[in-house]
Amino acid sequence: MKIVFLDKSTVGNVSNLELLEEFGTVSYYDETSPDQTKDRSSGADIIITNKVIIDHKVMDANPDIKLICIAATGMNNVDLEYAAEKGIAVKNVSGYSTHSVTQSTFAMLFTLLNSVPYYDHFVKSGAYSKSKIFTHHGREFTEIKGKTFGIIGLGVIGQSIANIADAFGCKVVYFSTSGKNTNQAYPCLELNELLSTSDIVTIHAPLNEKTNNLIDLNKLKTMKPTALLINAGRGNIVNEQDLAFAIDHKIIAGAALDVYGKEPVQADNPLLNVKNKDSIILVPHIAWASKESREMLIKGIYQNIAEFVEGI
Repeated sequence: MKIVFLDKSTVGNVSNLELLEEFGTVSYYDETSPDQTKDRSSGADIIITNKVIIDHKVMDANPDIKLICIAATGMNNVDLEYAAEKGIAVKNVSGYSTHSVTQSTFAMLFTLLNSVPYYDHFVKSGAYSKSKIFTHHGREFTEIKGKTFGIIGLGVIGQSIANIADAFGCKVVYFSTSGKNTNQAYPCLELNELLSTSDIVTIHAPLNEKTNNLIDLNKLKTMKPTALLINAGRGNIVNEQDLAFAIDHKIIAGAALDVYGKEPVQADNPLLNVKNKDSIILVPHIAWASKESREMLIKGIYQNIAEFVEGI
């Protein structure tokens, strides 16, 4: 079979990529622009895409397509209804990044909470060498033990976050963005109650009509001025302009983000220009991407192709 991976660079260097070559000839492209998609998909039986859009125009131009493998969980880059009409199977991969996102969420939280960049700079700048005492109390930090830890979206990743927060001695509460996931081991609160009572709020929800712009300035104003907000879900869940305002006006104490409304983040994104830069941590949509997670992703794609081939 002819297989085309349209944006291989999105998964980085993975040790098990050759698994895909078991099924036929694989053409790898690091990135593919919209005007290149049709030509690069020409004659392909299987298309692998992470973020490259596969719409009706691409499918109509390439009648050989039998399977579209999404190298991610989210499927919004493929016209699923049209694929179904054309008899094209579409498969995604889920569950591969749970441990990576969990670890990364707490890494962002502790970097922010413990002022790690500040203390690192204090030592490396030579300031610590000039100190008259063995320690330095330039930035106060608190423990998360005993704090209320609010989770927006208690799916598989949210539950993993909850377990770790619970182990740290936090009081865990959550908000169900679907309104259906309400029978869990932790208290389920309405959003305003969660925001107003939580010391730490982490977001692990999908982007949809219910979560788009979920956290705007009005919602941020309901939070404690000492609260921290972590977004490891989707960028447009949090209004970036409003969050920048909230950080600079100390409406909340700090925030950390791994995701943005437009990715890569735009040069004019207001979060890049906040005045209180020490109160915000920004990382490039990397929470999902541990070495192990990316290898599990490739294994998941391999399994999806194997199941499809067996069913032919």
